[in-house]
Amino acid sequence: MTPIDDHPLRYALVNELHARPFPSVGVPAHVVYLAIKEPFDAANRDRAKDHTHLCNLLTRYGAAIPPADVTHYSGEIGRHTLKWDSHTEFTTFLAYAPGISARPFDPAEAEVFPTDWIQSAPGRRLAAVSIRIDELPEDTEAILPLIDSWFVPESLVCTWVLEETAVIATDFRIDPAGQMRFAVFAKPGTGQGRIGRIVQRICELETYRAMSMLGLGRARALTQTLNALDPELTNLVALMNDDAHPAEDTLHRLLEVSTELESLAVTNTFRFSATAAYEAIVNERVEVLRESRFHGRQKFSEFMNRRYDPAMRTVKSAEVRLNAMVERAARAGELLRTRVDVARQAQNQKLLESMDRRSDLQLQLQRTVEGLSVVAISYYAVSLAGYAVYPIAKELGLSKEMAVAGLTPFVVAIVWLALRRIRNGVGH
Repeated sequence: MTPIDDHPLRYALVNELHARPFPSVGVPAHVVYLAIKEPFDAANRDRAKDHTHLCNLLTRYGAAIPPADVTHYSGEIGRHTLKWDSHTEFTTFLAYAPGISARPFDPAEAEVFPTDWIQSAPGRRLAAVSIRIDELPEDTEAILPLIDSWFVPESLVCTWVLEETAVIATDFRIDPAGQMRFAVFAKPGTGQGRIGRIVQRICELETYRAMSMLGLGRARALTQTLNALDPELTNLVALMNDDAHPAEDTLHRLLEVSTELESLAVTNTFRFSATAAYEAIVNERVEVLRESRFHGRQKFSEFMNRRYDPAMRTVKSAEVRLNAMVERAARAGELLRTRVDVARQAQNQKLLESMDRRSDLQLQLQRTVEGLSVVAISYYAVSLAGYAVYPIAKELGLSKEMAVAGLTPFVVAIVWLALRRIRNGVGH
């Protein structure tokens, strides 16, 4: 075949589809799961620390060390199989091994992840899950006493999944060992791949539930801040129609409130967007379990509808309220700036009118001064001209007074024309 130039990322992108296979878990078995997240700015964390933490665990069990740039890993650590994944905001460790302990949910099973190793993690424990996988007896009611003794009845979820292939039970509570317990009872003959998918969905469900509910704490803190800002914003809007308060002072305070709201929006946008994305994943994971009721017990969908959805609605409500207040402050600011601009334009108009009046007064004063200047200059010019024409007037038999009287109109006219010409020349 003629070689064809492929996109340089073609094979890498196709391989990514097969990079994170579901675990293959038999019956009976136990699973221990751990999710770790940086408390702040986890999306921009130093991922080299995640790799180092993984290598520290593998070194304890003498396992092979993966390359530094990997985002997922699968290998053997002692009698357990380890599956590690690096996600946008967190890393996950899933370890599973055949067999179950005589003591249900024995804390010793979680010791596959040593306590001191967890404490040295580059982050904090976000989720810790212990899953006990056993065979479902033919008489399904036989597991009810076990479930009732393992879990709190008030929040117990017990449901068929995957077309009644298995039963999952949990109470979504953290036990004294710090683990959230899940029990899986699989029908005889259920494939290891299907059980592995159930395990993967359980771990994802708990992790994304925890990640999405991080937004709840943020929403509650934001609500308190908005409760304090809302009356102030309302008061500032009311002051816009009060002429007793300077519009510029109101605008200055309104800009401070708008800046604070914009800062809150920038701070919370990522968390709220992530919460919405994680909520969608949680709902999708519940849906793909294809659950049906088991002996009248509560299903995952019902539990989420009663306990989880109200929390998500609280987050959405806080986000909507924040965006509404940002828009309200922006609109009020635009209106107030328009009012300030109109007031300034009115002041400028009055200033121009005042300048026009001053110009008119200056023009009148100038004309008055010009008239007085003509008179003064003409007086001295007539006096000087009188000395010049007096000898001629004496020869003609005219008196000095008659000569000056006849000369005055001509001198005044000449002086007036000269001053007018000078003024016009300066004006141009």
